Amino acid sequence: MKKRSFLKTIGIIFIILIITLSVGPFLIPVSPDTGTVPPEQLADPDSHFVEINGLNVHYKMMGSGQPVFILLHGFGASLFSWHAVMEPLSAHGMVIAYDRPAFGLTERPLQWTGQNPYGPDGNIALLLGLMDHFGVRKAFLVGNSAGGTLSMQFALQYPQRVEALILVDPAVYENGGPAWVRILGKTPEMQHLGPLFVRSIRKSGLDLIRTAWHDPSRITQATWDGYTRPLKVDNWDRALWDFTLASHDTGLLQHLQDFKLPILVITGDDDRIVPTADSIKLAGVLPGAELVIIPQAGHVPHEEQPAAFMQTLDSFVKNIP
Repeated sequence: MKKRSFLKTIGIIFIILIITLSVGPFLIPVSPDTGTVPPEQLADPDSHFVEINGLNVHYKMMGSGQPVFILLHGFGASLFSWHAVMEPLSAHGMVIAYDRPAFGLTERPLQWTGQNPYGPDGNIALLLGLMDHFGVRKAFLVGNSAGGTLSMQFALQYPQRVEALILVDPAVYENGGPAWVRILGKTPEMQHLGPLFVRSIRKSGLDLIRTAWHDPSRITQATWDGYTRPLKVDNWDRALWDFTLASHDTGLLQHLQDFKLPILVITGDDDRIVPTADSIKLAGVLPGAELVIIPQAGHVPHEEQPAAFMQTLDSFVKNIP
């Protein structure tokens, strides 16, 4: 009898635990984020918007002619990340920087038909659509961090559209996080709570920016404003949660020997986001890749040391036939 009573008690506790885990999250209110506005209200005078694949994409453009450079920012950033190098880079030709889905001032849909705009395939399709829209047959892809990963994925799929790759502290030796996190994140309970977790980036994201710089004391108020402005866009939290769930291992590491084009790998000597050693390792694996390590720079050398960054890029571009 005692054993039966004990098992009954355990069963009741288990049922209560299941109910708590299933119902409890829905008892936590998740109200819409307040104080957000449509992205167009936060645009700069030189901002432009264009509809690509049904998505209203925010971009900026400088220069004209050939060659064409397309700049792809990393996770948590936006086209603002390139503000210090767009103008000097435009001396070579046309420069296009745009906000990837879930970032900057690009539209953040909560529902869509067909391809997920936040996933790797959706990002590749958007880049292709952008090039087609502007009549860009071939371009230099300049990608920072996760933008570097996207550049490489695009080059593998559409090698005929890429002149060269300029990979700035590329986040290659990461695979989108454990699969169980994405599986758990897609449950109704976590779909409900997800935006709350994302909103914590308002504080934690500031620490990440400091970590990205070798010398965070040099971060200006304009830089802080540039990074935090997208957190005022409608649905920024829900879109970032969707982006997180859409991330997955693309198998890029299995294709590093397949690249047959000029590649420049740039890294700061004090990258604490994507360790400098990872970029050195990558440059040693990619066929014919050049490596440049910029002193006194962290994860964003194009922001922290723009003059040294441009000197490196100028030299590389001039040597492309």
